Amino acid sequence: MAAWTDPDCPVARAVDVFGDRWSLLIVRDAMDGARSFTDFQQRTGIARNILTDRLRKLVAHGLVAQVEPPSGKRLVYALTEAGKDLFPVIVTLRQWGERHAFEAGEAHSVLVDEHGVVVPPVVPAAADGRPLTSDTTLVRRGG
Repeated sequence: MAAWTDPDCPVARAVDVFGDRWSLLIVRDAMDGARSFTDFQQRTGIARNILTDRLRKLVAHGLVAQVEPPSGKRLVYALTEAGKDLFPVIVTLRQWGERHAFEAGEAHSVLVDEHGVVVPPVVPAAADGRPLTSDTTLVRRGG
């Protein structure tokens, strides 16, 4: 098994799997329809050797799989269920970026639903529906 940065922490393990810049951008682009090596390279501008490494890592960790395309030509990449489970993570990062990584009024892309409506903020919620924050939660160790 992998040498984990912090073996007991789910956040640390997740970051060990997909937490570098390029892996997150590859997952983002896969969610946005990228399938081929060329698609990923053109969308991200990543060097071929780094893209090859990151795709291998994402495949090895089960976030992306190589699949046969309908055309029957070269294998393409598709998100697995584990990769698709990163959607709320990508949405939350995007929304953080919208709030904190742009100047007021600066243009940026916007995530919309299938009807063209802007996706509302992702907010963790308690079982009773009330919003949760870092002030209202704690980590229980060794569970």
